[in-house]
Amino acid sequence: MPRKARVQSKTGIYHIMLRGINRQQIFIDNEDNIIFLRILEKYKSLCGYKMLAYCLMGNHIHLLIKECNEPIEQIIKRIGVKYVYWYNTKYQRVGHLFQDRFRSEPVENNRYLCTVISYIHQNPVKAGICKIPEEYPYSSMSEYLGKQGVIDKDYINQLMPIQYLVQMSKTPMEEDCLEMSNTPSRRITDQAVLKMMRELTKCGDPSSFQKLPVSDQKRFLSIMRKRGASIRQLSRLTGLSYYIIQKTGM
Repeated sequence: MPRKARVQSKTGIYHIMLRGINRQQIFIDNEDNIIFLRILEKYKSLCGYKMLAYCLMGNHIHLLIKECNEPIEQIIKRIGVKYVYWYNTKYQRVGHLFQDRFRSEPVENNRYLCTVISYIHQNPVKAGICKIPEEYPYSSMSEYLGKQGVIDKDYINQLMPIQYLVQMSKTPMEEDCLEMSNTPSRRITDQAVLKMMRELTKCGDPSSFQKLPVSDQKRFLSIMRKRGASIRQLSRLTGLSYYIIQKTGM
């Protein structure tokens, strides 16, 4: 079946979501987040796009980008290839990191622009990582509050007051934007499971866990399942498929 054509934005503004392959973690530690932000900054000058908002979650990324010189497909390809090369080198792995095709939706007016920015900033709150958006260090919320970074505040200010967007980002919202499909409810957060995995196995990334003897993998998976980790969480954090973990009988 042919792929459905990507909906083009008349304004050139897109809400983008990139997700880890098999929903596995794409940011293992603080350095990973910092490197990705540096890549965003680098390709802003090369591709000529404007960054309006972002949020880097454990296994997925939200970006709000206005394309200028290059189409959005080329922009995301450049960013993704650069980060995957760095990630694979660091964690001594090969192959894809992101799902094959990124998701996107056009943002055609200021009202929806405000909604999307608020949604992006509230992602960590909805995931139970923090209580208020400004507590999360890897979203553009801190830049809206004054920190220097990668977002284009001057462009945003031409559309609407920054303070208004800050206030909206702090206001809980019901509306979902480009919601991740088939996302299960979680008993504990991915961050808590990752901490558990590091303490048990001394492995901080999927590649390290996969190098353990199979018998050790099964033992650790059993312990983490008994402590509340779901099969899908363990799949994301270890890089093992859902079905392999399920077949262990845990």
